[in-house]
Amino acid sequence: MVDQQTEEGSLAVDFCGIRLNNPLVLLSGCVGFGEEYTRVEGFSNRDVGAICLKGTTLEPRLGNPLHRVYETPAGMLNAIGLQNPGVDHVVRKILPTLDFSETRFFANACGATVDEYVDVVRRFDDSPVDAIELNISCPNVKAGGAAFGNDPEMSARVVEACRAVTSKPLITKLSPNQTDIAENARRCIDAGTDAFAAINTLMGMAVDVAARKPVLGNGQGGLSGPAIKPVALLKVHQVYQVCQQRGIPIIGQGGVSSGADAVEFMLAGAALVGVGTALFYDPLVCLAIADHLEQYRLQISAEGAADWVGKLGAA
Repeated sequence: MVDQQTEEGSLAVDFCGIRLNNPLVLLSGCVGFGEEYTRVEGFSNRDVGAICLKGTTLEPRLGNPLHRVYETPAGMLNAIGLQNPGVDHVVRKILPTLDFSETRFFANACGATVDEYVDVVRRFDDSPVDAIELNISCPNVKAGGAAFGNDPEMSARVVEACRAVTSKPLITKLSPNQTDIAENARRCIDAGTDAFAAINTLMGMAVDVAARKPVLGNGQGGLSGPAIKPVALLKVHQVYQVCQQRGIPIIGQGGVSSGADAVEFMLAGAALVGVGTALFYDPLVCLAIADHLEQYRLQISAEGAADWVGKLGAA
């Protein structure tokens, strides 16, 4: 639950009992395992509230064939395929290199079966990460490849199984590619999730006319960037209707590229705001977003960033 009491003049917030520098989260898959942006001049991990690490599976994965990324009008398609070195390598070799005094780090757990999710979460539970994000958009190999996150029953099964093996906060990453995202959220809350990330990418494709085939080696990929912002805002607001009475916070994400975007997501119900695709063309965008949030706080005479979360009036 987000603590409404923050230090005067501060953007700091409490998220699931964790104190964050500000409401901004660098999204999974956009900053590697947290070390990539430490090489960008002018950026510090202290400039963001949390960093969500790259999606991690039980065993190492090479990912999908090329091409994996394609720019689209006002967006980007990606089909990386969860390339990663496996959870044991991440815990033993990568996490010890991260400076946990600068910001918070959230793991991103992936799996092809419920048991794999459980094994990955159990491994992260015995690590210094502050929270664990469940990437339930992964395909369930035991159900013919259907994504866990598109079925409320399967989503809840993953959350319930993972809840049993960790005491760390669980953040369930909700897919927009489903019929009723609010019902999925209800089921996940009942199963034990502590928070949500909304939304994951929308599925899309691009076509190479000359070659008469899809551009992406996987055929299809996840669409992100400003093009999906209106969809993401609506989904966040729908999920917030379920969460507000239960004290479940939301990380709002999908097309955030400015401070104004961040304010919109928070008004719609997001306690934190995720930044992803915008980092690819403006690595320092979070500095501008944080500055805008502080100016907005002063403009409305708010004590802290949590004061305008969910304060969207009726149309």
